Amino acid sequence: MTENLSVEQCFYNIEENYKRITARIAEAAAKSGRGAGDIRFMAVTKTVQPIFINHALSLGIDLIGENKVQELQSKMEFFKPADVEKHLIGHLQTNKVAKVLPLVTMIQSVDSVKLAQQISKTAEKLGKDMDILLEVNIGDEDSKTGFSADELVDSAAEIASFPFVHIRGLMAIPPICDNSDMARRFFSSAHQLFVDIGSKNIDNIDMSVLSMGMSHDYYEAILEGATMVRVGSSLFGSRRY
Repeated sequence: MTENLSVEQCFYNIEENYKRITARIAEAAAKSGRGAGDIRFMAVTKTVQPIFINHALSLGIDLIGENKVQELQSKMEFFKPADVEKHLIGHLQTNKVAKVLPLVTMIQSVDSVKLAQQISKTAEKLGKDMDILLEVNIGDEDSKTGFSADELVDSAAEIASFPFVHIRGLMAIPPICDNSDMARRFFSSAHQLFVDIGSKNIDNIDMSVLSMGMSHDYYEAILEGATMVRVGSSLFGSRRY
């Protein structure tokens, strides 16, 4: 949020941004042969204060995504409604699994078999089933975590055999692209993997969520089949670190 704006002005900006984003989601959904209701809107709340998160929730948003376990923990007591659906979308270390599992309904950033195995073991201790998405490194970038396209199917089949975890789909972040056509090619590749894995009918894999597209590229992601978009700065304004 911008430092020198009043709370009221920030509220107004969030409302106007939300109207604009939802209109563009509806437009992209229509172009892809779907309805706006087919696209889940996630508000990414990294560095955003609870007062502004809660205002966004009052507008109709019902899903938030946090990148860091510690930050999510610090905000838990302030959410209104308290039971708003929460996902972890940032990189998760195995030693933080026990802290985050009680707080979220889904972990979108499962980037290794080892992490999935730890989630399974911890979920069993908690007596909780955990929905997960497999993070695919769609651009095969050394700087990013996630499964490569080549290893994704075999890894998904192995993870699907773990108890107390359920694979619900994929999450992807493409490389920074110079133009929308290039971004769409990466999103299309992720969608093809999503379809291919779903067609194999592997037990404990339900390809229902394709989480891709952020503030700068959610429109293109929807055109290529995203079922969930993760929007932060376009809703709340530039992040404050």
